[in-house]
Amino acid sequence: MSAARVVIVGGGFAGYNAARGLLRHASDVEVVLINPTDYFLYLPLLPEVAGGVLEPRRICVSLAGQLPGARLVLGEVDRIDLDGRRVGWVDPDGGRGELEYDRLVLTAGSVNKLLPIPGVAENAHGVRGIGEALYLRAHITQQLELAAATDDRAERTARCTFVVVGAGYTGTEVAAQGELLTRRLVRQLPALRDQPIRWVLADLADRVLPELDRHLSAAADRVLRGRGVDVRLGQSVEHAEHDAVRMSNGELIPTRSLIWCVGVRPDELVGRLGLGTEHGRLVVEPTLAVPGRPEVFAGGDCAAVPDLTRPGEVTGMTAQHAQRQGKLLARNVAASLAGRALKEYKHRDLGFLVDLGGAHAAANPLHVPLAGPPAKAITRGYHLFAMPGNRARVAADWAFNSVLPARAVQLGLVSSSRVMLECTELAAEPTSG
Repeated sequence: MSAARVVIVGGGFAGYNAARGLLRHASDVEVVLINPTDYFLYLPLLPEVAGGVLEPRRICVSLAGQLPGARLVLGEVDRIDLDGRRVGWVDPDGGRGELEYDRLVLTAGSVNKLLPIPGVAENAHGVRGIGEALYLRAHITQQLELAAATDDRAERTARCTFVVVGAGYTGTEVAAQGELLTRRLVRQLPALRDQPIRWVLADLADRVLPELDRHLSAAADRVLRGRGVDVRLGQSVEHAEHDAVRMSNGELIPTRSLIWCVGVRPDELVGRLGLGTEHGRLVVEPTLAVPGRPEVFAGGDCAAVPDLTRPGEVTGMTAQHAQRQGKLLARNVAASLAGRALKEYKHRDLGFLVDLGGAHAAANPLHVPLAGPPAKAITRGYHLFAMPGNRARVAADWAFNSVLPARAVQLGLVSSSRVMLECTELAAEPTSG
């Protein structure tokens, strides 16, 4: 009798941990992981890549190296036949592939969320992948270099102004790391030493990091404002052009840099399945099984997992939940194949971490609010613990850069057209990060 085949769609936090758990605890199962890339991306450290603190390879962990017993298929899943139990995908060369499955695990993750604001799709860039982070680092560097080369004062001001929309985790960290990056770059460009470098962080919320405790939010706000970041609360962008954005209060801000960190939405694959969804996320039981489809499981950002610690709500779209749901997916898939009872997902958030660059961070491990160097130590320690690989290299980069700050150059490896927000859909929701 052949081994049961489990096909996992997506190699993010949930998918990676599901595959890892199955390989460890279900030796009689064939694990197939379908993912567009051959690496697991540690998303929480993307702002540090964009800010020139870490090299991109550091947060890209080889899936083949970490999951030697799994079959890795490179491709984008675009077709799922639930009745026929078949998955179809398109590989990087445009070829097609298809596989049957005994169990299907949907962990397709999420993508940038675009709001119906004129000009944003054409002129903004997000920070959700390595390509976007590399582009942003090169773009910031290029803008300052071009500013240093021009005698046009208006052009120089626009190129030295950076607007970040969304004051959630990503937007706050991007603004914090970006401001430090531009500060380092100005030291390399004598022509800009008397030129103000302006960072604007805008959100319709009444405070930065609205997901956090108010004390931590206030601490992060103080750090940003202390560095000169122009924090705009209760405001957003209502129109964007290639050389300026108009704010909701009517102010026109000349800029060549609009960085979109408003939020995410589930991968569009979920909406094409014909299954129940909640705010775009696939409805699942507390066991992570899809109602009426006992052979299909889902977790992570693409699944609306009931939060048993907060009746009536679903778990947040966070790496913390996705990682733990991935582990439960492995257990429950193995249990379903063996005819054993499934376990329900129940996890109370252990706290959140926000790295603000330099010696600053905000954290509430086990809901104990911390700021400054103690929070920084906790934040970096957690990331090293949570990463599935490359820990020594990440730690070495941090140690080296604390002594000799990195110098940025624009390699031009990623073009603007390759990281446009065109893959996102319009959603009429508040502009909150």
